[in-house]
Amino acid sequence: MAGRIARGIEGWHQRRTETRWARLAEVAPELDPFELRALRSDARGLRRSLDRVMQAADARLALPPLGAGLPQMPLGTDWSWRPDLWRVVLAEPGAVASGERTALGEGLALYHDCPLGEVVVRQVRNQAPEDRAPYGLALDVFGFRGSFLSLALNLPAAAVEGLRARHLVRAELVIDSDRPVKAYARLNIRHGPNLAQPVSALPEAGREKLAEFDLAYADLNDRRIERAWLDLIVNEAAMTRIVIRDVVVSRRPRAEL
Repeated sequence: MAGRIARGIEGWHQRRTETRWARLAEVAPELDPFELRALRSDARGLRRSLDRVMQAADARLALPPLGAGLPQMPLGTDWSWRPDLWRVVLAEPGAVASGERTALGEGLALYHDCPLGEVVVRQVRNQAPEDRAPYGLALDVFGFRGSFLSLALNLPAAAVEGLRARHLVRAELVIDSDRPVKAYARLNIRHGPNLAQPVSALPEAGREKLAEFDLAYADLNDRRIERAWLDLIVNEAAMTRIVIRDVVVSRRPRAEL
């Protein structure tokens, strides 16, 4: 009985809230600037909470029936991660990358130096189980006269906690494109005043790509590691559609000899 009463009261409050915001939406064009600023602030605060609920719900309920989990990790993996863009719906799923930097959600940005501004990026819904992740990132590149096109992904703090020169860092990607493209993955590790930048070429054939970085060859001071990020660099991208279906980054210690 108490549970039904509580649910009834909660439903009543929700209906009142929905009615209030519907009424405010109708009168908003007639409010004075002071009232409108306050209303906008309240609406933004509410939208942030609603967006978080929607993202969590989509991540749980909108997954493909198969293949949405992380791929099989190598033996000894001590950290693995799939970025948010490939897991949950973004509040702003698309943009025209007209400037040098275009943010694509938390910790992800597209960089290029093309003056034409003919690059469109959009989060898309994956459909096939072999796509693995719930969502992907589509890049439609039309005219391109720049020298570089790079997707930069900040790795979370957990990626560098306990990171040592004896680690192997692995990036697994699923990429579709309407023609073969040359692409590279570059791992950037800031350690003190220095920056380690090992590079791995991605295979042109096939849609499943793998880049692995052995930090033993990175001249790394692992006592001063501050942060790390991953760059995906594409060459000769003009008139190409590229869809990055999945990105998973992991690390594991190298086997002791």
